[in-house]
Amino acid sequence: MVSGNPQEIGALMTGDERIRKISFTGSTAVGRRLAAACANTLKKMTLELGGNAPFIVFDDTDLDDAVAGLVAAKLRNAGQVCISPNRIYVQAGIHDRFVAALVNKVAAIPVDQGLQEAFVVGPLINRGAIDKVAALVADTVAAGARVALGGRRHERGELFYQPTILTELHDGMRIASTEIFGPVFALYRFDTEREVVARANASEHGLVAYAYTRDLGRAFRLSRGIEAGMVILNSGSVGTASAPFGGVKQSGYGREGSHYGIEEYVEVKYVLMGGLDK
Repeated sequence: MVSGNPQEIGALMTGDERIRKISFTGSTAVGRRLAAACANTLKKMTLELGGNAPFIVFDDTDLDDAVAGLVAAKLRNAGQVCISPNRIYVQAGIHDRFVAALVNKVAAIPVDQGLQEAFVVGPLINRGAIDKVAALVADTVAAGARVALGGRRHERGELFYQPTILTELHDGMRIASTEIFGPVFALYRFDTEREVVARANASEHGLVAYAYTRDLGRAFRLSRGIEAGMVILNSGSVGTASAPFGGVKQSGYGREGSHYGIEEYVEVKYVLMGGLDK
């Protein structure tokens, strides 16, 4: 661990020819800067950058399972993870029932500091983070969204934000293209599979995507058709050491975890031997 001025430290690491590989987890903006800085020395890079994860709920799924998976994925670290569901698409036929079940589930979760045995929604990391979330919610409501739960700062203190559920959103709202990084559920209606796949792919990011369906054929179509490095079906859990973790498009390149992650740190060498004696 090296602490200090990030610009000075970064310049030393990216400019030193002895460093052959850099792995970075962080924002897309910083990842682009690192990639540009590493170009002069042609370093290998693994970049795990921003996300804008879609979470798709089809009307053939088990509604309670989908709600539970969404809550677990969304409220992990109060939504402050790159794999947090950002755009939640719910098929029109079950939309209202899904919202009601989600409100009941989320409303029962305590908001508290993290040193608890039970699951809680904790604080955001700093004032800048909570100001961003508050401004994003206010902007979305002003653009016509309905607040089904929460929608403001929490009375526990300046870094706590109420778990919030917003409905009646459309893809033209700023929240649809912004990584929320907070405990805000942004819900969109959809009608058909083809429509929702196109909307899910209409993002510069492609880290992870979630979907709930009981249809095996649809599961294979989603696996192929969604533009993401990881497609998670009927689960809110992503990471495990044996699986390759990483994204496509502006979410970066390379993989962490599994043998693919190890291969990011080695080079392929071809050797031909001939004319040798014993």
